[in-house]
Amino acid sequence: MSFPLAASAPAEAPPHTGGLLLLVDGTAGLLTVAAVGIALLLFLIIKVRLQPFVALLTVSIAVGLLAGLSVTELFGTVQRSDAVSTIESGMGGILGHVAVIIGLGTMLGAVLEVSGGAEVLASRLLGLFGERRAPLAMGLTGLIFGIPVFFDVGIFVLAPIVYAAAKRSGKSILLYCLPLLAGLSMTHAFLPPHPGPVAAAGLLHVDLGWVILMGVVCGIPAVLAAWAYAAWIGRRIFVAVPQDMVEAAEDARRAVLAEQRASGTEPREAPVPLGTVLGIIGTPLVLILAATFSSIALDPSTGRSVIEFFGHPFVALTLALLLAYYLLGIRRGWSRKSLETVSTASLKPIGNILLVVGAGGVFGAVLKASGVAQALSDTFHDVGLPVIVLAYLISLVLRVAQGSATVAIVTTAGIVAPLLDGGHHSQGFTALVIMAISAGSIFASHVNDGGFWMVAKYFGISERDTLRTWTVLESVLSVAGFAVAAVLSIFV
Repeated sequence: MSFPLAASAPAEAPPHTGGLLLLVDGTAGLLTVAAVGIALLLFLIIKVRLQPFVALLTVSIAVGLLAGLSVTELFGTVQRSDAVSTIESGMGGILGHVAVIIGLGTMLGAVLEVSGGAEVLASRLLGLFGERRAPLAMGLTGLIFGIPVFFDVGIFVLAPIVYAAAKRSGKSILLYCLPLLAGLSMTHAFLPPHPGPVAAAGLLHVDLGWVILMGVVCGIPAVLAAWAYAAWIGRRIFVAVPQDMVEAAEDARRAVLAEQRASGTEPREAPVPLGTVLGIIGTPLVLILAATFSSIALDPSTGRSVIEFFGHPFVALTLALLLAYYLLGIRRGWSRKSLETVSTASLKPIGNILLVVGAGGVFGAVLKASGVAQALSDTFHDVGLPVIVLAYLISLVLRVAQGSATVAIVTTAGIVAPLLDGGHHSQGFTALVIMAISAGSIFASHVNDGGFWMVAKYFGISERDTLRTWTVLESVLSVAGFAVAAVLSIFV
């Protein structure tokens, strides 16, 4: 068996007429446009510090004009309201799929967070595994709670539990925070409803069930490798519990409780049952996977249609959210107003994420419409590297250069999409390509990544030690996840 290569296609892109800046001709010119576009994107984000959404949109317009797209092709025309522009189709095509999933997943995570679900999960796991295996308990907490909750929110909610475990043991905080961070990072990179894998699934037209399946298959070995590294490095570098962050966390918790009391959203004293937390988190995953497998194993029938209905990501996440509303909210004394307040507040931070994802869709649409994507596809095919390797390397370079995992994923997906067109690849193989892209997007988190500074400051780690621990941990997670995806792609 061998790695599938990028699909071959005609070398010449379709001509464009009426372009504002027809400065290129043929494959060489289009490749030059691609190189200039990516260089400009990195320059705007790294040097100019332009907001990634604005940078992606600016580069998309520039690439389209340089490659010969007309103003009408890019923006449409006021004379024809039914004409859909490249920018509109790129933005709408991806957000129509992604926005609903990210929105529902964000609200679900917020209800789990405010209800105390994370605290219950961590406490029960710590009690189950005992003091000696507390690092493993923290890793499993990050792995499970990280499914519905964003990476930065997970750190904020779970950091006080890490402080308490490290203080009790007197050991380095790295032994407890690194496994937790590995679990949070793995779910954030590999599993829906997080923005990266959801956006890539939309851009590459893959069912989320396949993304979940391959995310688990590639992510679990990756996180085990990261936990092994965390155990090794945590015994060699001692970092004390940051007292100022402990106090700040306690102050923040008191402020949150006061705000919850004022708005009527304070959870009851009775702890949330662990089974309830696990059931709510697992419901959408099980339903989506069931729908995916039913489409493979069952002939068309009423039963299959019912399974596929409930397993559609929109329906599955809506059901999970309604379960959370009732089991964690209304049944425990929350008012409907409180649920609305928590849900609405949780949506405020995702506006930037959705705009960046949408701009990534625009970039991909412009690459395709202008012929740049086809030129890249032909060139990469001639190089002879497997498409899954190219996807990983492109994502890795973009990640290391500009820091944002989301930007790396949506940009890479736009570049990789034409490599898969016409190749008759299975959904499983394309999902593995998404895993490669996601793995590349978390490689070597360093000083240009906001997550680097969040980890350093929350856990009191010096910049030098953060590079030796967190940066290497992310690289281990990335390489291990890609290695599993690459091996599986031979057989899928």
